[in-house]
Order: sequence, then C-alpha cells, then structure tokens
Amino acid sequence: MSNIILKSATFDNKVKQYWMCLAAIFSLFPVVTIVFLPVVLLLVWLVAGRVLAAMSADLLECKLVVKRGILFKEEKSIPLEKITDVGLSQGPLMRLFGLYRLSFETAGQSGHGALVSLLGVVNASEFREAILTQKDNLTSDQPAQSNNDEPQSQVELIRSLTYSVKNIEQMLVNLLDERK
Repeated sequence: MSNIILKSATFDNKVKQYWMCLAAIFSLFPVVTIVFLPVVLLLVWLVAGRVLAAMSADLLECKLVVKRGILFKEEKSIPLEKITDVGLSQGPLMRLFGLYRLSFETAGQSGHGALVSLLGVVNASEFREAILTQKDNLTSDQPAQSNNDEPQSQVELIRSLTYSVKNIEQMLVNLLDERK
C-alpha cells in the first residue's frame, strides 16, 4: 500500500465572501427585529400564562403522567419502572430566576436527550426525590408480588420485551435511513 495522492481538492476563495455575507446577515437580524421586540414580549407574556396553566405532572402509584399544550395537547405516561434517570439541571439564567429543569430518561428510549423535561417545577428537588422514592418502593414491592401473581408478572415481562423489540426495530430503521 502506497500513500500516493491521486487527486487533491481545492477550495474556492468565494467561501470567504459567503461566510462574510452570512455573518453580515446574522448581524443585521437583531437590528431589524428590535422594532418588533415589544410586540413579541407582549405576546409571550399573554401566551405564557396559558401554557403554564395547561402544564401538569402527576406522580401516581405506578407512573408519572405529564400533560401540556394549548393548541396541540400532549399527554405522556411514563411507567416508574422504566425511568432510568431523573436529571435536575439549572443554567445561569435559570439560576437567576431560581428555576430548575427536571428531565426523565427511560429504558428502551430511542434518540438522544430526555424523553420528557419539565421547566419550573416548584420544589423540583422534592418532586425528584418523591419520584425516585416511589420508584424504589415499587421495585422493592415487586419481588413479593411476583411470587403471588406469577401469570401477571409473565404478561408484564412479555409486554416489556415486546416494547424493547419494537424500539430496537425502530432504531434499526433509523440507522438504515441514515445510511441511504
């Protein structure tokens, strides 16, 4: 094997001009939109109250139910046994306002990032601990229950395996689509 170069690529100097134009456009964007800032802030103020009123997160015995949305309503039910991580994060601006973001990741989840994230939960660390405590209580009660209800636990296992297989199939489809 030799390291002979068969062909080298050269780059057009117009790329510098293209990058300069993009920089100029992005620099002008705030100047143009600054006129609309009061209108945007008023709209955000009016809509934000409705968005917050439409958000809820309820910890039930076996699952966490998250609801949100005004025009497009969304409800997610996350079984506690599937939760692998409950993250608590706070950026610099969030720290200024005393806000936290709770993010939930689950087993069998496809894609990167959290399945659900909630911004601004009051007493977020207490809510997080309540979720983790209930998850631990649920998993510690489960072995005693599985001895009494063996057919039911087998059905749960089959459901869990089916769910995992479907997620694996979806990941494979995504990988194949990316390679095309």
